[in-house]
Amino acid sequence: MKTAKHGQQKISNKRPSSPSSVAANTNSPNSDNNHKRSRTSSHICSEKMETNLTWGEWMGAHKTGNLVDNESERIDRQKAAFGHDTIARLKDLNVLIVGCQGVGVETAKNLILSNVGGVVLWDTTICKEFHRGSNFYVTPENVASGDVTLADASLGELRSLNPFCRVEILGSNSLSDEALLSNDVLGTRRPFSAVVVTQLLPKQALFHLNEIARTNGIVFIMALNNGVTSSIFSDFGPRHEISDATGEPTQTLAVSNIEILVEKPKLLEVSGAKDGEKVVIVTVAQSDHGLEDGDVVVLEDMREGMEGLNGKCVTVKRVAIASPTAAKVDTRGVAFKTALQLPTASVISNFERQYDFYKTTFDEDEVNANKKFPVRTITIFNRLALVLDDDNGNSLLSDPQVASIDIFGRYQSGGLLNQVRPPIVKEYRSLADTLESTPVPQMLRGEDWELGKGVEVHLSIAAVLDFHESHGFWPRLHNKDDENEVVAAAKKISDKRKEIEGLCWSQSIQYGFPMGEPRDLDEKRIGRYARLFSTELTGFCAFLGGAAAQEVIKASGKFTPIEQWVHHDEEALVVDECQSNIGPLFGSRYDHQIAIMGKDFQARAANQRVFLVGCGALGCEYLKGLALMGIGTGKDGKIWVTDMDRIEVSNLSRQFLFRQNDVGHPKSVRGAMVVKRWNPNVNIEALEKKVGDDSEDFFNDNFWESLDVCWNALDNVQARQYTDARCLFYSKPLLESGTLGTKCNHEVILPFRTSSYNDGKESDDNEAQIAMCTLRSFPYLPKHCIEFAKQAYFADYFEFGPDVYETFRKDPMAFFEQLDTMEPGEQSRSLRMIKSFIDLQEEAGGNIDFKGCVRIAFNRMMKDFRNSILDLCHSADEMEKSSGKKFWTGTKRRPRPIDWNDPIPELMEYLYSTSNLYASIWQVEVVRSREEFQKIVDEMKLEQHQWEPSNEKVDLSEGDNEDGESGAAGEDDEKLKGDLYKVDASKLQPAKPQEFEKDDDLNFHIDFLTVATNLRSWNYDIKASARHTVKVTAGRIIPALATTTAMVCGLVDIEFCKLVMGLQSQGSEKFLNSNINLAAGSGNFTTFAPDPPVPISTGLEAPHPETFTSWDKIEISRKTKEMSVEELVNYVEKSFGVTVDRIFLHGDTEDKAIYN
Repeated sequence: MKTAKHGQQKISNKRPSSPSSVAANTNSPNSDNNHKRSRTSSHICSEKMETNLTWGEWMGAHKTGNLVDNESERIDRQKAAFGHDTIARLKDLNVLIVGCQGVGVETAKNLILSNVGGVVLWDTTICKEFHRGSNFYVTPENVASGDVTLADASLGELRSLNPFCRVEILGSNSLSDEALLSNDVLGTRRPFSAVVVTQLLPKQALFHLNEIARTNGIVFIMALNNGVTSSIFSDFGPRHEISDATGEPTQTLAVSNIEILVEKPKLLEVSGAKDGEKVVIVTVAQSDHGLEDGDVVVLEDMREGMEGLNGKCVTVKRVAIASPTAAKVDTRGVAFKTALQLPTASVISNFERQYDFYKTTFDEDEVNANKKFPVRTITIFNRLALVLDDDNGNSLLSDPQVASIDIFGRYQSGGLLNQVRPPIVKEYRSLADTLESTPVPQMLRGEDWELGKGVEVHLSIAAVLDFHESHGFWPRLHNKDDENEVVAAAKKISDKRKEIEGLCWSQSIQYGFPMGEPRDLDEKRIGRYARLFSTELTGFCAFLGGAAAQEVIKASGKFTPIEQWVHHDEEALVVDECQSNIGPLFGSRYDHQIAIMGKDFQARAANQRVFLVGCGALGCEYLKGLALMGIGTGKDGKIWVTDMDRIEVSNLSRQFLFRQNDVGHPKSVRGAMVVKRWNPNVNIEALEKKVGDDSEDFFNDNFWESLDVCWNALDNVQARQYTDARCLFYSKPLLESGTLGTKCNHEVILPFRTSSYNDGKESDDNEAQIAMCTLRSFPYLPKHCIEFAKQAYFADYFEFGPDVYETFRKDPMAFFEQLDTMEPGEQSRSLRMIKSFIDLQEEAGGNIDFKGCVRIAFNRMMKDFRNSILDLCHSADEMEKSSGKKFWTGTKRRPRPIDWNDPIPELMEYLYSTSNLYASIWQVEVVRSREEFQKIVDEMKLEQHQWEPSNEKVDLSEGDNEDGESGAAGEDDEKLKGDLYKVDASKLQPAKPQEFEKDDDLNFHIDFLTVATNLRSWNYDIKASARHTVKVTAGRIIPALATTTAMVCGLVDIEFCKLVMGLQSQGSEKFLNSNINLAAGSGNFTTFAPDPPVPISTGLEAPHPETFTSWDKIEISRKTKEMSVEELVNYVEKSFGVTVDRIFLHGDTEDKAIYN
């Protein structure tokens, strides 16, 4: 090509469709949704767009109408947690749900929101009024008809949750093998992947169902709520392969050096390596590689004669150095970290000198005769040793492409170590086997597990199955005869098993280990299980529905299943079993609650005054629970829910109260509307107010003092800290929770009894900072390119630049006054941005039209991806000539410039998105049609200018000197100020700054960031990033899942019931906090009692208080409302025998005294 007309590019860049380039074609094997869709959703999915344009990665902003991929947009946050591959595999999952009471409908809801392929319901139970206490989709009309099954009542609403998931009813009165083993479930030509049993079936039918599932590769999950007991069982069959045990991101480590140590020094410690052997040591750019001995990495991006290593797996070992204990090396100090930048041989040499000095001193002291020289081991976290011939078959030296160990001596620059997790194969036992031979079943509460309380739950289930086998019905509610018979059956089972080792029976258990000594069976707990067997509580249902749905998702191979039982028993909820309190029952929707916790509980629940802060994913679950429990239905009861946000499409995958037609409406208003429809007696007020300092005129003393509990459903630390401070001030209990992908936690905060949220230290700013020099000139990882595209390109061109320009245009004098308050670097940046925006208008001859926007975009592209690259390489070459040292070493990659005369497809993508962004800024009509945009570019005949070295100094330093030469910059700034003083701002064209919004696919924001990221990646030969990866990283998207949300909210619902019952008066140990990771198996189900308040020293001596907590405050009673500062000081000094030096306002965080 001699010219750069883009009409030629249209033909020359033909290539296979990329994942995002056919996102609209749902049947493409390369599509962003790589799966077979159910036929019912095909009319919703976008049709393939026929076009002869071959620009490269298709983005999103050009898509309108039926070209928008609504399904992908819905599951955006879910994709951030699961990853693209797992999301695709979920579409292959068909799930059978057995039972549609509370646990069943919760499980189905969470699976449908998780976007599995299909869900089939089976439950022939006729709807009763008490079902409305746990199944939120059963209506009064369903109950009144007398012939509507729970499955029928649930079907319509479950279908409406997600149009991309098929939901049907299994049309038979019994579960047949034929139905379970169908190879064409819901017309998908796929079998069932999982079956979830949510109510006990007759013993033989249950065991048969489990065996059929095991034999045919179907995951079997059982989740049961009986009274105050919940149980979950997970069986993935005789062989299950786990592709990713934890879901945690794997490490990508950049190589900065590779060295061959001909003989391993004695002080160097590498597991399995002998002294004197050759060792290959890799130094990585990161300060902590985060790997363990035996981890496996894949070598990538090896260059300059080492290409044969690319794609090879190798085991790594940690590297450590022996150091005298007496040396007291500070491994966190600057000196130590600086020393690690030296070659490994030099690091070892330094340690050897240190070792010899201390060893000689030690040996010369007679006191140390016959004593061992004390040595500590210091792990060097920026180095790894490569195991070239390990026991797992990873032998590099036997590979024909690796001639010898000497290949590693060729290293100059580049190189990545990509961690891989080898698959894990596990075997699971059957339901019948584990019900009999699990000596110490796991309990959610750790103390209960250690004490063996799971034995009673296990025996209760076995006894109830035997009871049904004998009588043909299940134990009846509050029936003493049935209770006694179940207890007798449990004792009989236990006695029968105790002679056989490894079975579950009533034996002494200490710290979770069976001791083989008989102990008394807890007949009271087993009797209670039988007595309340037929009841459900909404909190337990939500907990089980989230956990069970997450287990089903593990059928994809992602995450570790639980081992294999987890029980939870909340004895604290049964405190008063007075017969007139728990009965008789009169057919209320709250019958199950009353049967368990009593009529007095229900009366108190109705008059609770609850402030729910937030109506997102957590808030929707909490509103559901409050409505089902009947909170706020009494004359004094009320629920306030506030949320400032509007509903977005990406909310629909987990905020289950909302549907597509709710998008754009207030979350709090629509959420309140839904639960009010479920329970018309709920007194609820929806607000759109932020809770903070600026709304204390509404959320005033009277408001806070009227509350019974504050309930957080927030997603940021700052708001949590504020509500916690309010609860501290007004002595109100606070329920706190949060989720992050598969991880969740909850906390019960009780006045004067537990620590508060603010007693801990938490921050939203928890991301590791990347050095600016790395982002600016020496990127080596995809995330470096993403961050630079966001922090530099987007922020400067579309946010900061237009913003300061508009400030100047509207009022130049006010701008110059504001300029004087800025830091020097900010001043220079502001002046240059304003000048560039004015220059753009001068070049356009006045107002900027769309072609002007294209030209601006073209010039930006040439500057950022060509000229600046050539300048950098030129300066580096000159430095190499003058110093004689190779510049491009280690992680520093020599970049390559783009060439408009030999274009790559991404160039047109960049022009398209950037031109349209500038059109938005200059308020010119955007051009969405790619054909029309192509014609405009062709007409403009854009040409690339000949590059010449820049006169500006290129910063080649590896430090973070962002301001450069301050003296020269100061002189330039003064000249710029003078130029701007002469500008007639009234003649300037208005500009509209962009406010970054990641979830609007029509605004070109993510499109620009994606192509800018990938052009920079192309410059530096770094792997390109998928659009969604850019969106998640640049948009700081927090992974969110319906399963985790439902599970943790269920646990908090249970804790709320304890608050209503007043159990805080019995001590905080009645309550439970949690920290759970649903991805990593049952070993990561951690619960514990709340921590006590943190004591703060007063510095006083008795009889004055020596400590206080954040709950404590001194209340001064006076006849008059006002008190002078002098009177306050005198009062405190007299009452406590202290001298008052300073007084601060309540909530002060800036250390500003109002009295000093």
